[in-house]
Formats: sequence, C-alpha cells, structure tokens
Amino acid sequence: MSHTVNLSPSFTGQSLACARGGRLVFARLDFTLDSGDCLVLTGANGSGKSSLLRVLAGLLRPCAGALSWGGRTIGNDGSHAGRLAYIGHQDMIKPVLSAWENLRFLAALHGVNPQQQVLDSFGLGALAQVPGRMLSAGQKRRLALSRLIAAPVPLWLLDAPATALDRASIAVLETVIARHRAAGGMVVLSTHATLDVPDAHSLNLEHYAPKPEDQSPW
Repeated sequence: MSHTVNLSPSFTGQSLACARGGRLVFARLDFTLDSGDCLVLTGANGSGKSSLLRVLAGLLRPCAGALSWGGRTIGNDGSHAGRLAYIGHQDMIKPVLSAWENLRFLAALHGVNPQQQVLDSFGLGALAQVPGRMLSAGQKRRLALSRLIAAPVPLWLLDAPATALDRASIAVLETVIARHRAAGGMVVLSTHATLDVPDAHSLNLEHYAPKPEDQSPW
C-alpha cells in the first residue's frame, strides 16, 4: 500500500502550559518537529503526556504558549485538524458497523474513500464484515491504526498506540511509522511498550513540571 506525504514544514510549540481540573500539569514546554521527525513522550503517569497530545491535536487549549505550523501560529479556523491524525486511548469503533464500514467512516473524516485492502495492512482483511462489537481489544486497536494508512496526513499523534497489540502487530506498527517518516511525515507518540523508532527524539514531561512561580488560578 503506497503512502505519500508531502514534506512538511516545522511544527513547533513555544512556552506551552496546560491545566486540567484547575491544576497546572506542565509549563514552559518547547519542542520543534521537522519533516521525518518522531518525538517520543516519556514521564510518569500524570506528568501530562496525554494532555500534551490533546493540546497538539487542538482538542485541548493550552493556558499559555502557542503552536505554529511552518512559522504561522495555529488558530481556531479548523485547518490544523485536516493535517493530523489523532489516536487516543479510545479506539472510536462503532459497535454496529463492520470493520470495513468503521474504516470508511474514520477515513471519511479526512474526505478519503479508502480501498478495502487497507485492512490487510494490519491483518484485518478476513474480518472486514465482522461487526465492531465482535472484535477483540487488539483487533479494535489495529482497526483504529489502519486509519493512518487509509487517510495519509502529515502529522500523527498517537497516545499509547501499542496498547493491546501483540508482538507481530507492534512490528507492523513500527514499519508503518518508519514508512510515514520516510515519506516526510511527523509522529508524536507516548508508549508503555518498547517501540523501535530509530533516531526519535525524547521529551520527558517531568522536566516541565510547573514551578511555584508558574502557578495561577487556572
């Protein structure tokens, strides 16, 4: 299955801060991603890995700082959503739709009508007509990840993408990520499993824990 992503401009964050439930989670966070880069988020539970991914996806507004794409500040016009794929803890699989119908629905969010062979990429071809409610946790996760191939976009934001995957499926995921980067795509991911992502950058969220002077009535 071909995978083509145009070379992407830099994606940057400057002095980002995020608050959840009135508590500042991280502050003064900076990063830069260039075409082909992968950023692996590390840190203890509660350090803000998932919150940062949601900020990068535009699902959560930072309480300070700004995101930029190609040197232009990302606003609220919705254009950023069209350049990214976000896969969080929930696989967003509709139980009454078949695996194939679920993939078509997810790809349609980016205006793409995929080929059914995309399911073969994660070994789901034989399950194309199986309802989502009948899929195992690992099969649902593989189906969600198939969206990455069905609707190519420059930026992938993956929150623990290897959850519920066996070793063979993790190897497929590693290959898919490598191909995306080779095509010029960018990846930001958190993981509780060991993923082989050569030349990835690491960002430890614990280094951005808020200091007393950062606190404010958020």
